[in-house]
Amino acid sequence: MVNGIIGKKVGMTQVFGADGVVAPVTVLKAGPCVIAQVKTAGTDGYESVQLGLVEAKPKKENKPSQGHFKKAGVPATRVRREVTLKAGGDAVKAGDQVNASIFAEGERVDVIGTSRGKGFQGVVKRHHFAGGRMSHGSMFHRAPGSIGASSYPSRVVKGMRMGGHMGNKQITVRNLKIVRIDLENNLVLIEGSVPGGPNAVVVIRKAIAAKPIRIAQVEPVKKKGKK
Repeated sequence: MVNGIIGKKVGMTQVFGADGVVAPVTVLKAGPCVIAQVKTAGTDGYESVQLGLVEAKPKKENKPSQGHFKKAGVPATRVRREVTLKAGGDAVKAGDQVNASIFAEGERVDVIGTSRGKGFQGVVKRHHFAGGRMSHGSMFHRAPGSIGASSYPSRVVKGMRMGGHMGNKQITVRNLKIVRIDLENNLVLIEGSVPGGPNAVVVIRKAIAAKPIRIAQVEPVKKKGKK
């Protein structure tokens, strides 16, 4: 059984539950995807599948890629990701279609995506340094301060927090709850936020270490007066 699916981030909204509690959710267009290749332990050393996201505009491929998709009998796809297979599930083959039906409402999932790129940033924004005084004549406002000793070790140690490229990294958000699934429109509504901006490509997979869903216990209101 396929353990995940490729999706695109549509945006954020909010939904009301049956108890009237509002929850912020991220809308993800999950699939449909096709299996372009099946990797087995005998040929590749591990078991997984290569998924391709089906889009409205077909992708032009070179001859080697055309042969790759022609062998699987699926159209060429621009976005491709590799996901693992769940042990004990149904056997899959190249050409099979994968959609949001592999998930269920209330299930826990992990979302893998690329965070928004923010360019070169200083230590105040990148690492939340406090900085110095903003008073006149301070000459130490948003600088990082000392970054090492001069005599020993006479170098900047690895891992020193400094200014640099911020964002644009692979981020995995774990144990997010699926609030609602719309199979007709291939939409999955997940409680909370996921990395990336609109139209960002993400991978939705079943949670590796799923946590139990906590249910709030409402205590009865004690009335004042005679017992």
